[in-house]
Amino acid sequence: MEFYGSFVFNIFVMAKKNSFTQDDMLRTLIEENPLLLVVLNRFGISFGFGDKTVAAACATDGVDSRSFLAVCNLVCGKSWSGQDISLPSLMSYLRRAHTYFLDFLLPSIRRKLIEAVNCTDINDIAFLLLKFFDDYVQEVRNHMDNENENIFSYAEQLIEGKSREDFRITDYLVSHGSMAEKLNELKDIFIRHYHIKDNDILTSALIDIISCGDELTSHCEIENKLFIPAVEKLEKDLKLSSRDKSAAADAETSDSPADSMTAREKEIICCVAKGMSNKEIADTLCLSVHTVTTYRRNISSKLQIHSAAGLTIFAILHNLINIEDIKILP
Repeated sequence: MEFYGSFVFNIFVMAKKNSFTQDDMLRTLIEENPLLLVVLNRFGISFGFGDKTVAAACATDGVDSRSFLAVCNLVCGKSWSGQDISLPSLMSYLRRAHTYFLDFLLPSIRRKLIEAVNCTDINDIAFLLLKFFDDYVQEVRNHMDNENENIFSYAEQLIEGKSREDFRITDYLVSHGSMAEKLNELKDIFIRHYHIKDNDILTSALIDIISCGDELTSHCEIENKLFIPAVEKLEKDLKLSSRDKSAAADAETSDSPADSMTAREKEIICCVAKGMSNKEIADTLCLSVHTVTTYRRNISSKLQIHSAAGLTIFAILHNLINIEDIKILP
């Protein structure tokens, strides 16, 4: 009996891991995970697709089926790696997701919260709760506006063959998060500390908050695992193309490990070589100490050099800093 239970469980796991393909009927995807209706909407795939396959439904609405399948498989916990992502298609999806969060879901939650909490009296707690939520929404708006206006614009420049030396997508990855933590904190405040009975509207708002937090986490995962690697690949392709056009001497230099470092990472290595502490680096570069610590961890992992002395030698050998600028430690 124990063997049978284990066998059935393994079959279930294997079935869950089977990736969706171009030849699957689109309705099969929805039947397995109804939440994929949101993915359809953000890609601009029309309902009423009948028994069309994924490939046929995507072709009807001019959607890149590879990007669509990568998102669906990732959302459903299936194998998504190896998909050739279309950056324009994926960015269109992400922009639509931003619009959904900012113009529909978060305002809908706010309306429910206003109705649920007691705002009819002079109730400081009610206003503080709403202010907490409004401040959070502004943070989300700033985060997504930055992606829409700057990060996606950077990717579009790369698509046009225009590279930049002052920025790499990994610079953004360091500070990129799901934005769900503060929303979960608000949910916990209501559930654990806001004493009220028989409030269906608040219950509905909390369910929406939980759902929104899950969606934001999934959205962040799509950006981290699909969008950012696709941009990194494009950066690498452009760099290789540039090398092909360079002289032989330049090509030899471009094989240096320093070429894999972003401008910000090089700045931090130079600061370390000058004997600066993480706090001094943070103050000099207008970063948080946490961000500097993350950069240093990534640098050490990338170079396999973990000491300040080793990074100093690296900086000198690769002409990132003059030896005269080095603070000689006793």
